Amino acid sequence: MPSQKSRKENPEIDPLLLGSGWTPEDLGKPQVLLESAYGDSHPGSRHLKQLVEEARTGVYKVGGKPAVYTVTDICDGVATGHDGMNYSLASRDIMAAMVEIHARSMPFDAMITFSSCDKSVPAHLMAIARLNIPAIHFCGGSMMPGPGFTTAIKCYETMELVDKGKMTPQESLFYQVNACSTCGACQYMGTASTMQVMAEALGMSLPGNALMPAWANIIGHYADLAGQTILALLKKDVRPREILTAKAFENALMVHAAMSGSTNALLHLPAVAGQAGVSVNPQDFDRIHKKIPVLAGLQMTARWPTQILWFAGGVPGIMRVIKDFLHLDALTVTGKTVGDNLDDLENDGFFERTSLYLENYKIKPQEVILPLDAPCNAAGGLAILHGNLAPQGAVVKHAAVAPEMHCHIGPAKPFDCEEDAIEAILAGRIVAGDVVIIRYEGPKGSGMPEMFKTTEILYNRPELRTSVALVTDGRFSGATRGPAIGHVTPEAISGGPIALVREGDLISIDIPAQTLEIVGFEGNRQGPQEVERKLKQRAATWEPVEMKREGVLGLFTRTAGATDKGASMLKA
Repeated sequence: MPSQKSRKENPEIDPLLLGSGWTPEDLGKPQVLLESAYGDSHPGSRHLKQLVEEARTGVYKVGGKPAVYTVTDICDGVATGHDGMNYSLASRDIMAAMVEIHARSMPFDAMITFSSCDKSVPAHLMAIARLNIPAIHFCGGSMMPGPGFTTAIKCYETMELVDKGKMTPQESLFYQVNACSTCGACQYMGTASTMQVMAEALGMSLPGNALMPAWANIIGHYADLAGQTILALLKKDVRPREILTAKAFENALMVHAAMSGSTNALLHLPAVAGQAGVSVNPQDFDRIHKKIPVLAGLQMTARWPTQILWFAGGVPGIMRVIKDFLHLDALTVTGKTVGDNLDDLENDGFFERTSLYLENYKIKPQEVILPLDAPCNAAGGLAILHGNLAPQGAVVKHAAVAPEMHCHIGPAKPFDCEEDAIEAILAGRIVAGDVVIIRYEGPKGSGMPEMFKTTEILYNRPELRTSVALVTDGRFSGATRGPAIGHVTPEAISGGPIALVREGDLISIDIPAQTLEIVGFEGNRQGPQEVERKLKQRAATWEPVEMKREGVLGLFTRTAGATDKGASMLKA
């Protein structure tokens, strides 16, 4: 074991560990890093300390010695709508780097990572893939839904109702108090829930772990089991790159399609795959989403909160329905294959036990996870668009787009930052039919922040909800609703065509044809050759907007990789 070799090479290690509360007997045991995102930053991390303690007990039970380290994460919900969001994607890479630093400095024999949310889960998966020591990712589960399945997003609506005098501050306070009623990830299929599901679908988390009720006893039992399981993985010397294979990523993409997961997975899965030596790109998502329909009707594109999905069988429940498409021979952290795990859960009564919770709601599992022949959306959840506005691609979660906006042509209203776009919407300068362009928000421009506040302001205006599209080189929250197209590449700061758009240019969005085009100028349609000539003319005189980024954000924007490879500054 690496830890024992290091003890022989460095005589300082033993006294330092003993000075930290270890016993002499602990020194010779397998040393397990328990790395969590615990902190007071948000509900998704606040409860992780208790889960780490449960896992610590499990490690001790089977003869290991755990050591607890922490790097907390930020909350995208808190960071939304101001410059704090610029740091969100960068935080993923910094967290991954810190886990690597912790694991290499000891070094440890194995590790378990604990996280629940948007950037911490992919950060931990990236570190696991890079370090390639026996590892498990433990998902922190989901919070209890608020009354009426309310989530924190409801407060965008109530804020506006208060401003208009249609709701009292006291009535709004009720939603604020109850929207996040317990710890755990938010109750919609945003990026936090999506990445928990991806961790399990990849085989890096215990079967049934993703989206577990964070408030229930069973998640503590699972943490104890994870502590015991990591020693079994170490004994067998099963390493992450044996699990994180091309087959595993295809399985994850199929599960992503079946639940209409967040578009942020197009950044995170390629970044994780790159660390494991596997290639995943937007075209892979496009291909899989054409094959696998949306089976789970989850918020914010449909009815159910994520905890209801777990009661209906969770990730194993999804896998059970799409079983014929999956690579059932893919290895997982149980030491068994995906197929073996599904058989074990079936024989153990897992699906019957979880569905008992649904009786409280008078819901049947098949109402939550629909059959293949009667899906929520037969056309999949997302699509990759190409055209002269996005030569290298853009992504749209069309499952969240009203059918009348799947084909749209409208005049461009370009803005060089999100704040200016929000101001224009609030001032009434955006009208039905417009295509709002927000640029210089890509990874090399502003760090690739989410445009969630903009999409919610549009969504909460009925006259704009299904008539105004948003196109950006930035990204979106997994909770984004409405006609929003992101990840436009090349990004504006690199001279992509999105930088050349002027007010009044005609923008064509055709989701069925998977195109995103500039088709005219000053409100008039033009032929493709004239459009190309005009864009070349603009490009000849184009100068980028000056972006002043300092500190760690400057480091990220200078070194971030390509969007289609995960926009990471950590190269494989």
